Amino acid sequence: MRNGPDDTPERAAAGLDRRGFLECMTWAGTGLLWTLSGGLPHGVGIASAAAAETSAVTPFTFLQISDSHVGFDKPANPDATATLREAIAQVKALPVKPAFMIHTGDVSHLSKDKEFDDADQIIREAGLPVFYVPGEHDMLDEGQGAAWLARYGRDTRGAGWFSFDRDGVHFVGLVNVVNLKAGGLGNLGAEQLEWLERDLAGLSASTPIVVFAHIPLWTVYPEWGWGTADGAQALGSLARFGSVTVLNGHIHQVMQKVEGNVAFHTARSTAFPQPAPGTAPSPGPMKVPAGDLRKVLGIATVDVVAGRGPLAVVDRPLAG
Repeated sequence: MRNGPDDTPERAAAGLDRRGFLECMTWAGTGLLWTLSGGLPHGVGIASAAAAETSAVTPFTFLQISDSHVGFDKPANPDATATLREAIAQVKALPVKPAFMIHTGDVSHLSKDKEFDDADQIIREAGLPVFYVPGEHDMLDEGQGAAWLARYGRDTRGAGWFSFDRDGVHFVGLVNVVNLKAGGLGNLGAEQLEWLERDLAGLSASTPIVVFAHIPLWTVYPEWGWGTADGAQALGSLARFGSVTVLNGHIHQVMQKVEGNVAFHTARSTAFPQPAPGTAPSPGPMKVPAGDLRKVLGIATVDVVAGRGPLAVVDRPLAG
């Protein structure tokens, strides 16, 4: 079953890892504008898109935002609501209206009704259909995600997984934060993996696939739980497709990898940065000087090169 609304939607470190894949890391920021043309996703910074007065109109575009953490008010960002509002203001300023937006989790910080209400009010101002998958911070209520599911999970399966089609592209929203242990890897579970197999079964191998979930499906840094324990099984189901793009959040910085026909992208947060893997005793909100916050909440331009080419990431901060 495929679901969706009726009008259906970059301190950079770069180098080759041991397997020869180019990985680029970018600090936290506000969001990505994705363009799909001929089945090839191209990511462009929101600010860049807003400034591109002569850019060609593409078949359709969509947005990714992530980790809004509405309700967070600690030193790393005393007002995460305000930075989400800035991100949405840039979305509204885009010269070409995107078809839809995906939010890859942690809408709220503590799963409180007011946090969800505040986030909804701001995100609604973009005037776009929005597809959501939950983050672990959205699963902290007594019902372990029941509040999130009631708001955003209509017409989904299980804990909120779903799929839909748009202009020849198949989109799959996965949930890998159920029963997540502190510092533990994400998990999809047998039921969801079986559903994924069935969902993909009738599709041609030439169908472009976009998969989005909160925690990265590839193992970024297992010591911090930055990966999905059974992510390889999901990727195995996707192996036959010629173009697969995997979009995630959770780590609050951009990391990219291309492996065969699969392009992996993790998104920046709209709330606060986190340290680069292994550069701190543990993950978590990273405080920067007050005047530098919007420098690390930058906007990235991402170019996805056809086939097995690497990804190019350019950071464009909100200030500085």
